[in-house]
This record gives sequence, structure tokens and C-alpha cells, in this order.
Amino acid sequence: MRITEAARRLGTSPRMLRYREALGLLPATGAGAGGHRRFGEPELRAVALALALERRYDIGPAELAFGLRVLAEPEVQARVRELGERIGRVSAPRARALDFEQEKALRLLRRR
Repeated sequence: MRITEAARRLGTSPRMLRYREALGLLPATGAGAGGHRRFGEPELRAVALALALERRYDIGPAELAFGLRVLAEPEVQARVRELGERIGRVSAPRARALDFEQEKALRLLRRR
């Protein structure tokens, strides 16, 4: 279906669907006839899920898109975790006993 019909079914506007697409919140699909994006059930379900998440957690589409980026990009995830640790919102991972023993062994080897 075309974007106007999809927007009507989802209770949103075509402009908002284009914005969501620009943010990467729609599954990748090829364009339909005339270069226009076609919406099928997978796209409708993805947008409906995004709308439900936004309502439930009181966030906007840009925040949801950034959350997906954090999940998908290890470097971004590491930097966000570092910030969370620095401001006390995220606990630093506990050092495991094996890690401690490994570091201890490496220190002893370096002294030789």
C-alpha cells in the first residue's frame, strides 16, 4: 500500500512515516512503482511496535532510533556505558576472579 494508506491505518501522518524512515525505524525495502515506497504488513507491524514503545516509555522517534544505534554499534554502546558509569546510572561490570588472577599472573611475568 502507499504511504497515505499506511499512515491512515497507523493513525499517523505520511510526513511522520517519512521521518521514521529517515531515522532508520522502518525495515529496508525496495521502492514500488514510480519510486514510491510500498508498505506491507512487516512495515506496518514495525511502525506499530515503535509507536507502542514510544508511548509506553514516553520517548520520541529520535530517541528510539538512538537506542537502536546503541544496540547495533559496539563503539556507541561502549561510550554510552562509560557515560552511565561516570554519572552513576550504570554499574561498572564486576571483575571476575579469573580476570584478577590473569592480571596478577601478567604482572608477575612483567617483573622478570
